Amino acid sequence: MLMLSRVAENLYWMARYIERAEDTARLINVSSHLMLDMPYRQPLGWAAMVDITGGAEVFETLYDEPNDRNVVQFLCADRRYSGSILSALAQARENLRTTRDVVPREVWEEINQLYMTASAHADVGLGPGRRERFLKLVIRGCQTLIGLIEGTLSYGGSRTFMMLGRQLERADMITRIIDVRSANLLQRDSDEIRPFEHLQWMSVLKSLTAYQMYRQHVRCRVRATDVLRFLVQDSLFPRSVSRSLKDSIRALRSLPRHERALATATLVLADVAEADVRAMVRSPEALHDFIDVLQQGFAELHTAIARTYFPTLDDLGDGELLAASDQA
Repeated sequence: MLMLSRVAENLYWMARYIERAEDTARLINVSSHLMLDMPYRQPLGWAAMVDITGGAEVFETLYDEPNDRNVVQFLCADRRYSGSILSALAQARENLRTTRDVVPREVWEEINQLYMTASAHADVGLGPGRRERFLKLVIRGCQTLIGLIEGTLSYGGSRTFMMLGRQLERADMITRIIDVRSANLLQRDSDEIRPFEHLQWMSVLKSLTAYQMYRQHVRCRVRATDVLRFLVQDSLFPRSVSRSLKDSIRALRSLPRHERALATATLVLADVAEADVRAMVRSPEALHDFIDVLQQGFAELHTAIARTYFPTLDDLGDGELLAASDQA
């Protein structure tokens, strides 16, 4: 039982790290192009990307200035930061290495090759030209991995825990992007940002590969209310908060002892469904508070999953520890 819990936890985190690497690569790629269209003194700079990943404190200890070179190095290749792309790929690779007997061999080969190739590119340097090649390599490699898992892994526990990890990480990244980007986008009194508001809401959509689906589903120009509603509440788009939570709920229902985690996920989904998007567009503070509630909900969902399916030695009583040792 202890061994199976460890396998489930490794697969869960492997999927989270792959999703983190892909989402971070998309964010940097889209933001790099957006900077070219913005005025020199624009309100959203490179520091915003560090804020999105939650690495501001670490960045400040390692770098003097949040310019393009430092931020790209920090988010892409700095192995001292656990949230960088290379760190995420390394941790995904290590989690799968110890459990590769439960997934098709091609999945292990792909993640190993992706990490080695990405490391080689990063070691050469990530100037503007090489940066885009590196980011596209990571995005395509992560998509290939997800495609291999979806197309070759049988429906069962391994697939379920990968689904949970991927969807929870995805929902977390969506809310981080919305929270940081909207802090400036919803400031109506900003004369500097108003002419570029359309471009920046487009960049939010493109950061999540949501622009084309938004145009198909919403069928109107890019507006704050519609973008927020689409990314938070749309039940059909795979990278919306609502869809990620629904997929998590579906995965949890296939597992035993799911009551606590399922109840937590259901409550978070109810908060999403009942959110008043129009009111949050009128009040950036209300949106920030709502995102905080969701972030807390995601943390509680992760805790419920971990305590149910990933018990550590500290979580087991003496009798349970003896039984687990006997079964191992």
